[in-house]
Amino acid sequence: MDPGTAIAFIGGGNMASALIGGLRRGGHAAGDIVVVEPFEAQRDKLMRDFGVAALPAADARLAAAGMVVWAVKPQSFAEAAPPCAPFVAGALQVSVMAGMRSEAIVRCSGSGRVVRAMPNTPALIGRGITGLHARAAVGQAERAAVEALFAPTGSTLWVAREEDLDAVTALSSSGPAYVFYFIEAMMQAGAEMGLPSAQARRLAQETFAGAAALAMQSDEPPDALRARVTSRGGTTHAAIASLDADGVKAAFVKALHAARARAEELGR
Repeated sequence: MDPGTAIAFIGGGNMASALIGGLRRGGHAAGDIVVVEPFEAQRDKLMRDFGVAALPAADARLAAAGMVVWAVKPQSFAEAAPPCAPFVAGALQVSVMAGMRSEAIVRCSGSGRVVRAMPNTPALIGRGITGLHARAAVGQAERAAVEALFAPTGSTLWVAREEDLDAVTALSSSGPAYVFYFIEAMMQAGAEMGLPSAQARRLAQETFAGAAALAMQSDEPPDALRARVTSRGGTTHAAIASLDADGVKAAFVKALHAARARAEELGR
């Protein structure tokens, strides 16, 4: 992203902070970043951590922004947008609001240049993946600027249809919770088998991290990698057979469909 591009953030919570931190580490001037954040404690933190201007309410300083990032809770957007709209209608609109359809952002912001982004929480440590969708009015240079905005938070993936972001929400945006859920289960089992909780936690966490890294580096599909560990009659085979008997994979797939359906509901 051009270091001289002025950027406005509407909302200054965790995801906005992750993006602002990435911009500042990349050399973006604090004077080219402004944040509208109603909570005084969070404004103070943003100013202290990043040196950016943090406003309690929208004002004419937003008009300098070439990009505005909507980082409020979706249920707060209808209230947050009208005071900002007169100042940001000429900017590229980037939304990290879950479920909020781009058409609603067009109506409230006055701009047809909208990119929707669905990040996930590993973005906070630079290990996330963000699904992106651009409306037709967004140009290639603007797409590149959005990629640069999210680059410090991890990877990006463009989808052609906006409705595909509901699937992205189900898989990757909600996905860290599924990983934590299985880590919890592994820790519980380890404790029940007599391991100290700290050891059970370390074994579960590093197993997930190592297996994910192996899957990323291997050309083999996950089922082949799983088969390599699953000797017939062995311990892994006993565990997988138990999971299959309980219908765990089918239940998990069903759960992701439920997440996607909820994302569609929120959008409507």
